[in-house]
Amino acid sequence: MTQESAGPREPGSSGPSSDLFGLTGKVALVTGGSRGLGREMVLAFAEAGADVVITSRRLDACRALAREVTERTGRAALAYGCHLGHWDELDGLVEAAYQRFGKVDVLVNNAGMSVPYGRPTDVTEKMWDSVVNLNLKGPFRLTSLIGSRMAERGGGSIINVSSTGSIRPTPGILPYAAAKSGLNALTEGFARAFGPTVRVNCLMAGPFFTDVSKAWDMPAVEETLQQHALRRGGRPEEIVGAALFLASDASSYTTGAMLRADGGIP
Repeated sequence: MTQESAGPREPGSSGPSSDLFGLTGKVALVTGGSRGLGREMVLAFAEAGADVVITSRRLDACRALAREVTERTGRAALAYGCHLGHWDELDGLVEAAYQRFGKVDVLVNNAGMSVPYGRPTDVTEKMWDSVVNLNLKGPFRLTSLIGSRMAERGGGSIINVSSTGSIRPTPGILPYAAAKSGLNALTEGFARAFGPTVRVNCLMAGPFFTDVSKAWDMPAVEETLQQHALRRGGRPEEIVGAALFLASDASSYTTGAMLRADGGIP
């Protein structure tokens, strides 16, 4: 478990405090933040005025993004490397974030993975555990740790990034779908556990063309996408509006909610 801090804490030029979607003076922690949807959210939060904690297993990628955040926005960024599916590594992440910034106002449980397989009988216990640990166990532990501190401090927003696979499971993603369905349940449960001061919501993502999509069977995916209302997959930057809504005061009366960003799944 390692960390690196970049940039000053002085306010940057972006994100006026009067902006309903602004995050000036806030601190946002994004798991799986070095690439894909996580990267887009990190950059958007920083541009809205927040200091950021970027964490994933790839510390080098977190460091690179931390430097980019500071250069582009003037915001402070903490890079921290750990495995989000390992329970005993999360305490160190939380302590590092609070030692650097003194608080966390926004937590995004974005880290996730699915392991490809043929038949359900091909799923091994190791495969099952790796998928469930990262998609469900890690978010439970991190939300418990940070949500408790948010409640003690009097406020915060937690965003669980789920998947439409949790409500439209297909045979090839059953461990992942089950874990994300569990994350949906945690969203409602934690909203009650940490209310009324801490809001907990679910951002349910559909098919986005991130790095992961390079391994997809694109002809099959494109055929499936024709059944969606928008008839296309999402661009990573298209997650930003929904994320800023849930992170900011724009969603002050929204908690325990499932917000779908999926192009209109059938």
